[in-house]
Amino acid sequence: MHTGPTLICIPDISGFTRFMGEIDFELSTKIIPSLLNKIIYSNEIGLKISEIEGDAVLFYRTGELPSLKDLIDQCIYFYTEFYKQMNVLRSMNNGHKGVDKIPELLGLKIILHYGEEVGLVPIGKNIKLMGEDIIVAHRLLKNTIPTDEYILFSRDILSSYSQEDRQELQMGKNLISGNIQVDHLGQIDFKYIDLLPFRPDM
Repeated sequence: MHTGPTLICIPDISGFTRFMGEIDFELSTKIIPSLLNKIIYSNEIGLKISEIEGDAVLFYRTGELPSLKDLIDQCIYFYTEFYKQMNVLRSMNNGHKGVDKIPELLGLKIILHYGEEVGLVPIGKNIKLMGEDIIVAHRLLKNTIPTDEYILFSRDILSSYSQEDRQELQMGKNLISGNIQVDHLGQIDFKYIDLLPFRPDM
């Protein structure tokens, strides 16, 4: 097992459970894999895939962090390409019952976290991520943010960048603070950016 500092990035499709309940199985089995594939092929900063988790992709990257600007640009690119693909799918399935509800039901949120000691364990052809920071990253998905589309930065990832980078982010984007409580770990602080202003026209 290799252990070291690791960037964790989880683009997660919001509204997935409701979507699967309201859209027929034939359509949903076309839409979700296509959207996940679009996220995967929109990766431009050398992220690697650990797992595809039903409605989310668990990306990771070891070694030097990308610049904060490149990381944010990548997340916004995931988001805009996600919506462009949603529009393509809506056109391709025009006339199919429920297709117009796709943009109403689905959205994208992205969790960013950085761990100093993340275990990378080879299992078959995949790399399984293990450790406390993986628990934190997944727990950050279960927050009380009052929007379904955002980039969430854990305190640990923000503190890995310079004060100058953080100040530039604060000035350029509307950063909102929040936190969650995690058993045995206590309070986990984060900041987030609402992605809605970046949504392409549908």
